[in-house]
Amino acid sequence: MQALHIARDAAVEHLMDEHPVLAEVGARFAGAGFEVDLVGGSVRDAILGRDVVDLDFATDARPEQMTRLLSGWADAVWDVGARFGTIGAEKDGLRLEFTTYRSDLYQPDSRKPEVAYAGDLLSDLGRRDFTVNAMALRLPDLVFIDPFDGLVDLALGRLRTPGAPADSFSDDPLRMLRAARFASQLGMTVDPEAIEAMADMAERIDVVSAERIRDELTKLILSPAPRAGLQLLVDTGLCQRFLPELPALSLEIDEHHRHKDVYEHTLTVLEQAIELETAHDPVSGPDLVLRLAALMHDVGKPRTRRLEPGGGVSFHHHEIVGAKMTRKRMQALRFDGRTIDEVSTLVALHLRFHGYGGGEWTDAAVRRYARDAGEQLVRLHKLTRADSTTRNRRKAAALQRTYDHLEHRIATLAQAEELAAVRPDLDGNQIMQILGIGPGRQVGAAYNHLLELRLERGPMSQEDATAALLQWWQEQSG
Repeated sequence: MQALHIARDAAVEHLMDEHPVLAEVGARFAGAGFEVDLVGGSVRDAILGRDVVDLDFATDARPEQMTRLLSGWADAVWDVGARFGTIGAEKDGLRLEFTTYRSDLYQPDSRKPEVAYAGDLLSDLGRRDFTVNAMALRLPDLVFIDPFDGLVDLALGRLRTPGAPADSFSDDPLRMLRAARFASQLGMTVDPEAIEAMADMAERIDVVSAERIRDELTKLILSPAPRAGLQLLVDTGLCQRFLPELPALSLEIDEHHRHKDVYEHTLTVLEQAIELETAHDPVSGPDLVLRLAALMHDVGKPRTRRLEPGGGVSFHHHEIVGAKMTRKRMQALRFDGRTIDEVSTLVALHLRFHGYGGGEWTDAAVRRYARDAGEQLVRLHKLTRADSTTRNRRKAAALQRTYDHLEHRIATLAQAEELAAVRPDLDGNQIMQILGIGPGRQVGAAYNHLLELRLERGPMSQEDATAALLQWWQEQSG
């Protein structure tokens, strides 16, 4: 215990040195007769040695009192949600968030919490999600407040609720999803009592809005080790409530018979995709689109599963079915249109490479592959490589060599032909001028014909393109 206290005190000292604004906040609130405490993830991350970028405070001051205190001192002050007791501020480039001591409660049929102000810090900490987030640092005196032994749980890597898990999850069902997220984000183990409550109360997540579920799921997927959290969601039945396509995969044996089931294969593909994220850009961060595509790439298999003569299993066109399912699920979770389009495109194309075989594709086929992938080509490279989970080293090496060859061909063609922006050699205005026609369907048909020629033959001179256009036009007229 003494070692824990030494580590805690060192973390507090470092935090105060790194963020002098904390002393200013403490003095300002204390001078006005109010309590103010650094709380939640700010305290937790400081003890863990993680970067503390945003600072969260709890106080007995009400929103209008906080606004008066902060105005004229902070560089900016705004209303995050005054009716929820929260005021935001910026000071010296740091984002600060101040919330009146409160207790949130979901009614059984409500999608939004009812907020009630609590009388003191202890009541406020008692309503928080987990003990590791229920620690506080009283300012300006630097008194460490830990009524639920969050420091011990942090040292043990244990995720536990301050009170009974059932009560905590009933008050705010999103905490069940947050438990899975912290398991992945912080590498913590969820307390067995909490896991049991998550399983018993899984349907309670239905009262939470799709947007809040999406945001929490996104944080989980972008964490360093999403497998742990995803497995917890599946095992407790929570995933079935908002992403049923994932647990459905556990019933399907994949066509190669190399994996326990498609669910395990999917988690492996996700992990391998994460390893490849920096392959084209060493300083790139977590890629949500790539990770979602890895997670969803085989969701079409249950619907397309067919038993073949001899005991085999096939999943014909599961990529097309899966792309449609992916789009529908992401729309239900309120993802933005661009992310939905990008992920769905990758799911639809993730099998295309397997037609490459021994590298016998024509240049036209390679151009089509690159054109169809468009801006997602680099991600498609990574997803396709990640999708190889065979334990046969020789087969795995052969697949990687084949894809190396395809990437090399794409790069060679791209260098010569600006492949990323493949277009016909004549634009719409030139087509109308050459054929002597105005805008209409015929222009579109001519454009598509020239695009197909461009893909088949590669770049043409304007003279050759004009001749090809006139020949096509004559055939249409005849």
